[in-house]
Formats: sequence, C-alpha cells, structure tokens
Amino acid sequence: MSIDLGELPSPKELLELYSAVGWTAYTDEPQRLVDAVRNSTWVLTARDGRGALLGLARVISDQMSIAYIQDLLVMPESQRSGVGGALLDAVIEQCAGIRQVVLMTDAEPGQRQFYESRAFREIHDLDPTPLRSFVRLS
Repeated sequence: MSIDLGELPSPKELLELYSAVGWTAYTDEPQRLVDAVRNSTWVLTARDGRGALLGLARVISDQMSIAYIQDLLVMPESQRSGVGGALLDAVIEQCAGIRQVVLMTDAEPGQRQFYESRAFREIHDLDPTPLRSFVRLS
C-alpha cells in the first residue's frame, strides 16, 4: 500500500469509493463531488500495489491555525486492515504545526476508539475548559 499526497482520483474512482461506503449525499451530485475534492487543500490517497484506490482523506485548511478533515473513507473490503490509520497518520503528519485539527463523524462506537488512538478527543471531554461545537447542515 502507498499513501500519496496530491494525486487526485479520477471521477470514476471517486464515485466508486463514495458509493461503496454509502455516502449518497456526495454521489447524488457527481460533479459537485469532483469539484469538492479538487478544491480541497490536501487530498491523500491510499492505493494497493496494482494502483487500485483503497481509500482517501481530504482536508480543508488555512495551513496555519486550523485543518478540517472533511472525509476519511476506505473501501469496505479494505477496512480494518490499516488503510484508514495510515491515511489519518499521513494527515496528522501533513498538519504538524497547525494548532487545531478537527473532524466530525458519526456516532458509531468504533469511530471514537479509532480517533482517540491518534490523540483526538471529543470536544465535550476537553479539560480544563469545556468547549462547544456547532454545525449547520443544509
């Protein structure tokens, strides 16, 4: 497996990956997905030895004070094989020196353990000052 920074997947690869994980809000508008990935600050891809796309991480950032991990996806057949961890580790390395690295994810129990293994904390668990997080979805 190789992790590459900046190599954008083809539109077909993007649709296959996002469809495979059931993210239909993205695949319903394929051109918006392609444009969103193209306009991201960083796109990291994981590929197998044959070049097949295994996963993707995409980050939006000012490259100084904040980086937002917008997407971290792994093909279902490659989940729990280290692909997601390798992508997240590469994102963390890319974001070294950036004050805040944030993300939002679903409440599936394994998510918490996965992100906490890389020193992420749920916002309400931070000490000494509790924080609030807000989101507006449309």
